[in-house]
Amino acid sequence: MKIKHSIALFIVILSISNAFAQDKKFKVHTVAFYNFENLFDTINDPDTYDEEYTPAEGWTSKNYKKKLDNLSRVLIELGTSESQKNSPVIIGACEIENRRVLEDLTKHPTLINKGYKVVHFDSPDKRGIDVGFLYQEKHFQPTSYINVPLYVYESESTSDKKDKKEEEETEENVNYDKKTKRIYTRDQLLVTGLLDGEEINIIVNHWPSRSGGEKKSSPYREAAGRLNRKIMDSIIKINPNAKIITMGDLNDGSYNKSVKQGIGAKLKKEELKKPADIFNPFEQMAKDGHATLFYRDSGDIFDQIMVSEEFIPKDKNDYSTFKYWKAGIYNKPFLIQKTGQYKGYPLRNQNGVPGFSDHFPVYIYLVQEVK
Repeated sequence: MKIKHSIALFIVILSISNAFAQDKKFKVHTVAFYNFENLFDTINDPDTYDEEYTPAEGWTSKNYKKKLDNLSRVLIELGTSESQKNSPVIIGACEIENRRVLEDLTKHPTLINKGYKVVHFDSPDKRGIDVGFLYQEKHFQPTSYINVPLYVYESESTSDKKDKKEEEETEENVNYDKKTKRIYTRDQLLVTGLLDGEEINIIVNHWPSRSGGEKKSSPYREAAGRLNRKIMDSIIKINPNAKIITMGDLNDGSYNKSVKQGIGAKLKKEELKKPADIFNPFEQMAKDGHATLFYRDSGDIFDQIMVSEEFIPKDKNDYSTFKYWKAGIYNKPFLIQKTGQYKGYPLRNQNGVPGFSDHFPVYIYLVQEVK
């Protein structure tokens, strides 16, 4: 995994795709998203419901270290190949307890030489889980960042008395304020910065869960999709040529209303007609039967990365600025449960033993021609 010090911009010759002329040189950057599945430290925070991840409940310093070992192994290899040796320059993350755990991860011996820095805000989620943003400082420099809260409220139309008892046992109920009926969930994190000098905007998401059932909870994710769309429209209003990436664990598939109508994501690049339009490469992957998580033996892609129209080459040979190339799901064998009831599922935390995650990470490649 060592990179020669003389390579400042990580320039590679792309001979693996006929989309590029073979006498041209390109630099390739990986942008990734990963649900870290309960990356908690061992300290009991009195303001959140984190008791499950304390030494009193078996979450020891040894377990925490093992979790960091596992995640760092994934991140250093994520999106790499024979022609792409560098780990992701940008990583969106979710299910992290606080800034401290991200700092610990970036200081892990496996990752420390990559020079990752952190953008993080505490979310109002009562379990204490947030979204976060990691970036390689030598390639990406943030110019602004903000957390945008999602306000969703329970209404009588989305529940009835019969469901109340069941709701009390759900994760989402932990985040429910009985007085205001607000459901506290994760903020959406917007980071704007320069990728090797070129401005891009990234939104990191972790939308409300399906606790209480998909149908009942769908309005909350639909609201999250609309908020995402509002953020993107605000960016485009300021800069009509803005480049936007939105990523996250959406707790919905690419076909759900929150994504198709809320964001307005498109299946095909040819459907993009204006700068505000968004292409979702993971919709076709879902149609082809791929998955980032499984539930009751059914797979789906809740982890998605989408790009705005400005990332799509209007001329197939024009890569003078960073353009979207292709996307992938990182599901190497070491990330997969080999035996038992959950054979074939992501290798998650179980029976007191830290795993990797109950989600596979996803990534996209951005490429730019080097003159």
